[in-house]
Amino acid sequence: MAYQNHILVTGGAGFVASGIAEKLAQDPLNLVVVVDNLLTGSIEKVPVSPHNNIRFIKCDVNRFGDISSVFFAYRFDYVFHYAAVVGVQRTLDNPVLVLGDIKGIRNILDLCKNTGVRRVFYSSSSEVYGEPVEFPQNEETTPLNSRLPYAIVKNVGEAFLKSYQKEFGLNYTIFRFFNTYGPKQSRDFVISRFISRALRNDDITIYGDGSQTRTFCYIDDNVEACSAAFNKNLFINEVVNIGSDRELQILDLAKTIIRATGSKSKIVHLPPLAEGDMTRRMPDTSKMNDLLNRKLIPLEEGIRKILADTRFIL
Repeated sequence: MAYQNHILVTGGAGFVASGIAEKLAQDPLNLVVVVDNLLTGSIEKVPVSPHNNIRFIKCDVNRFGDISSVFFAYRFDYVFHYAAVVGVQRTLDNPVLVLGDIKGIRNILDLCKNTGVRRVFYSSSSEVYGEPVEFPQNEETTPLNSRLPYAIVKNVGEAFLKSYQKEFGLNYTIFRFFNTYGPKQSRDFVISRFISRALRNDDITIYGDGSQTRTFCYIDDNVEACSAAFNKNLFINEVVNIGSDRELQILDLAKTIIRATGSKSKIVHLPPLAEGDMTRRMPDTSKMNDLLNRKLIPLEEGIRKILADTRFIL
C-alpha cells in the first residue's frame, strides 16, 4: 500500500506515546513506526491496528547506529519524539541516565534535518516551569527555573528544537505535558498507584501533608489534542501546554479515589521529598482548548473509565 505519511513515534511502548501511535494509526493512510528500547516501556502497550499500519522496532534512540538505520529504511515525514526516562522517583534516582536522553534528542534532530522530515512533535514537560511564579502557567511568559536533571533535559530539548528551526528550517511543535493518567499507565505515577492500592484496601501514602497541587489530564484528552495539532497543522514552531485546568491537592485526590473505589484504605503521610515535588501545578490551557474545541474529561469520569477498563491490572 502507498502510505501518505510515514510517521515515527519514539518511546511508543510507553503510556502516552502508545496512545498517540494508536490514534495516528486510525488513519489507514498513515504508516506508524514505533520504536522503544523497552527500558521502561512494555511491548504489551504497543497498539495493534486493524489497518495493519503499525510497525514495532526495538531500538534505542540514544544510539545513533540503532535509530539511523530506522530513519533510512522508512524516510519519515513526521516524528513524534516521546522517548525519555520518566517518573519522578526514577529520574531522581538515575540522574546520569536521564542526562543521556540529550544524545537521543541530538540524534533525532540531526536525522530529521538530514532526511527531509517536515515537522517534529516533542514531548516536553511541566517540570520545565520549576517552582511556579505565576498562575496559570503560560507557555510564553513563565520563567523556566527548575534545576532537576529531568527538567534540564526537557528544557535543553526545547532549546535544540528552536535552534534547529532557526538554523536549518526544521519545524516543530513542543507539547509540555502536565500529569496525564489512564488505564495503561504504570504504577510509578500517582493516580494509577493510588487506584491500585485503593482496590487492594492498602494504605495510600502521600509525601508531606498533601497540600501540593496538580492537575490531571485523561489520556484521551492528551492524545486528541496532540493529534489535532498534527492533523490540522496548528501551532507550528510553538509550545502548547497539554493538561487540565482543574487544580487539586494530592490529599483530595487520595480521598476522591478512596470514595470512587469504595475502598477501606487509610491515608498515611510520609516525610516530604527532598526535591522534585513542586508545590503547585496548573497550566494555561487556552491553546489546548482550541485544539479540542470541547470540555475536558472530568477527573471523576476519568477514574470511572480506568476502573471499567480491562487493561488496568492491579
